[in-house]
Amino acid sequence: MSGRENILARIRAHAAAGEDEPARAARVEAHLGAHARGTVPARGQQDKAGRIALLRQILEGQSASVRELDALGAVPAEIADYLRRHNLAPRLGMGDDAALAGLDWGGANLELRHGRANAELESACSMAFAAVAESGTLVLTSGPDNPTSLNFMPDNHIIVLRADQVMGSYEDGWDALRAAFADGPPRTVNYVSGPSRTGDIEQTILLGAHGPRRLHVIIVK
Repeated sequence: MSGRENILARIRAHAAAGEDEPARAARVEAHLGAHARGTVPARGQQDKAGRIALLRQILEGQSASVRELDALGAVPAEIADYLRRHNLAPRLGMGDDAALAGLDWGGANLELRHGRANAELESACSMAFAAVAESGTLVLTSGPDNPTSLNFMPDNHIIVLRADQVMGSYEDGWDALRAAFADGPPRTVNYVSGPSRTGDIEQTILLGAHGPRRLHVIIVK
């Protein structure tokens, strides 16, 4: 008997599983398949404008910066300006996201590096799958379009988010994920609510301990 089978056998024994086992398994499958919702707080039930305002408020309260733009085409110029404001080189890492690839990066005088992040990459840009307003959280899915390494390795992470992707609650976010990945979930779903931080050293907050020290969020209306 394998280790896995041994563990499952012990669980079944303690659960007193018997002739009712097939029915119990069916009930579990039905419960998981129903995706029952928990209690959603009032702040997660706002209209679009309220969701965006709450998302921005929480992100800024967590040391992220936020900029709202009227068009996706304005993203390269905004990123170039952000890099200049922080005295950063005009070089940017990104994946193969189709929405980002179609923008005029040359017009913003930005040098692009495509693919996964490495230790030399200082700044990166990703396209968010969605955001959850109730907690000020960005939802990032893994894949060649937006490699997960871009979320954590560079010191400066810029995330582009469409305004209609701002969900009210976690339940809304998971519904959107299930619909978008009906054939199977992405390997990784990351939730980001601000720059990396820790208070482990003398209870002093330190940014950039386990990931980017700066997070800039661009919301495209």
